[in-house]
Amino acid sequence: MSSDHENKNSISNSTVDAKDYLKIVPNPDGTITRLFQFPSTPTAPDPTTNLSPVLTKDVPLNPTRHTWIRIFLPSQAMQNHPTTKKLPLVVYYHGGGFILLSASSCMNHDFCSKMAAEFAAVVVSVDYRLAPEHRLPAAYEDAVEALHWMKSAEETWLREFCDVSSCFLMGTSAGGNITYHAGLRASSAVDELAPLKIRGLILHHPFFGGVRRTASEVRLANNPILPLSGSDLMWELALPIGVDRDHGYCNPKDDDKSCENFDRIRVMGWPVLVIGCDGDPLIDRQVEFVETLKKKGVAVVAQFHQGDYHGVELMELSKAKELFVLVKDFIQCNN
Repeated sequence: MSSDHENKNSISNSTVDAKDYLKIVPNPDGTITRLFQFPSTPTAPDPTTNLSPVLTKDVPLNPTRHTWIRIFLPSQAMQNHPTTKKLPLVVYYHGGGFILLSASSCMNHDFCSKMAAEFAAVVVSVDYRLAPEHRLPAAYEDAVEALHWMKSAEETWLREFCDVSSCFLMGTSAGGNITYHAGLRASSAVDELAPLKIRGLILHHPFFGGVRRTASEVRLANNPILPLSGSDLMWELALPIGVDRDHGYCNPKDDDKSCENFDRIRVMGWPVLVIGCDGDPLIDRQVEFVETLKKKGVAVVAQFHQGDYHGVELMELSKAKELFVLVKDFIQCNN
């Protein structure tokens, strides 16, 4: 169905100027000009000069697509090498509504660095192609390409310190959406991905949508962190041209293949951890997603808390402690 035919319940109740909120200017050729350059953090790969608990470095993924990954390695693993037991792998997909940010953006870098230290895991953050220059499913393709690259990577840090048979996919916001769709694609390529083995999916404030407005979207239409007009525009720029927000990339519940997709996760035996909060306009969709997974027999752990806002743990890293404890327990229980 074309977006021109969305029902009256799809009309945004937000009074926020979406382009100003996102700090973008659409161009006639279908690209956008990003007016705000998010601060970025350089890597620190040298253990002799980097005294932080985590070492970092960037590695090309697909030079043709200009994609790359940032690896976060706990310093202690290198200090104890070669006696250190290999660490689990957390593949992280960043947020930004599919159109903004990168793996090097400060808040994504700091979040992943903290995770690597807290979990004693190797964290690999994927810098995927952004929309609208590269509309979905480009980000999903890059997400899975990263898994294929990691399965047999000759990259020293992965080969020496990482147990790819203990892999967890994790993402925040749009990255949570990517985690779900990358998982679906990976479920059809299990043999091809060996020896990499996915043990579970972690969806942190996942970014889903739909034509029908939920109560939380209406209640928080002018939310300063994620206004309804802003999320609508991000979906407009990210989805394939000519489809509306009930497309499966946006609305997994109303996807024509939803039953088949949820069954694939159940058959794989992958547990799913979903984290959200009631200050997020997306909370109702996240709850519906969890309920549907449970009905399909998928092992789900859901943590929805009161207050806060979409992506709070990245913007206020001091609030991430409870999240890190939850995710660490999830990894340990399913490793």
